[in-house]
Amino acid sequence: MRKARFLFWIVVFPLAIGILLWSCSGDVEEKCAFVPDTKSITVNLQFESFEDSIPAITSKQQLVDFFSRHTLLRDFVFGRTAYPNDSVFINELYARFSNPHFDTLLQETRKVFGDLSELKAEFNTAFVNLKYYYPDFQPPKIQTVITGLETDLFVTDTLIVVGLDYYLGRGAKFRPNLYEYMLQRHEKNFIVPSIMLLYGIDGRLNETDLNDRTLLADMITYGKAYYFAKRMLPCVPDSVLIGYSAEEIAGARANQDVIWKKLVEDEVFFSTSAQMRQKYIAERPKTFDVADQAPGRIGTWVGWQIVNSYAIRKPELSLPDLMRIKSAKEIFDESRYRPVTP
Repeated sequence: MRKARFLFWIVVFPLAIGILLWSCSGDVEEKCAFVPDTKSITVNLQFESFEDSIPAITSKQQLVDFFSRHTLLRDFVFGRTAYPNDSVFINELYARFSNPHFDTLLQETRKVFGDLSELKAEFNTAFVNLKYYYPDFQPPKIQTVITGLETDLFVTDTLIVVGLDYYLGRGAKFRPNLYEYMLQRHEKNFIVPSIMLLYGIDGRLNETDLNDRTLLADMITYGKAYYFAKRMLPCVPDSVLIGYSAEEIAGARANQDVIWKKLVEDEVFFSTSAQMRQKYIAERPKTFDVADQAPGRIGTWVGWQIVNSYAIRKPELSLPDLMRIKSAKEIFDESRYRPVTP
């Protein structure tokens, strides 16, 4: 996978996560997607926890030694290149780690994540399922750390770093400086779904026609990523994967015919307009001019529904085969997606 240091806004993207909230609207309970038989599949989960190591550093030399051993953490998670020189970098980071507030982050991280067993189990589920569909897949090493709200996730082919303090949730004393609708997606149960979405959006799995600049191409690309992530975590609610609250995804479903009509009226699908992309794809809390209950990024949600419809009509296609389809128009046309209000 490509390297990514990011705040997961694009697709997710990217959730008022409450994983225990399995119902999306009243008495409508989400069902698991296809759960593969993975009893014979195992993965070697390499897991390193640094959240206690950094607060235990008591001198600048110890910090230099730590970063000398963990250069990817230094350069990409803590952003060494953003500082003019090593001295400024070490002084700034040592002051941060020595601040009493950093200990507060550590204590809250322990309270929220405990011994990390739940996080490890979810990573294991996702990686085992990934290996089911892609037998050559080799899981990367996973490292957890508290950064002082520096970085949420860093992902490469061989390493995943999770900044746990970004995911402490609503009760945390310190939270990332993000809009409230973005903070929804920084709860602990979104960590693994967000990483699976990164895998799903990667061009080496999710093949696309790079010459297609239409909104439909974006919608289908995101739709394939959500579809992929759902297969990796088949029992995680759709609301978690796309980063909507339970009420928001219920609103999208209840208004899907209205949303579809507006997309057709605005001639969205084959538009290349930046304004249309901002309205239907980009980050925003709501899409009020589409429907009162339509959440932001509603075009990506519709893209997901189109891909779901296509997959239902093409049961012979494996997940890798579906992900290799470059033509967004082919998926759109053959999906025959036409929403029906539940």
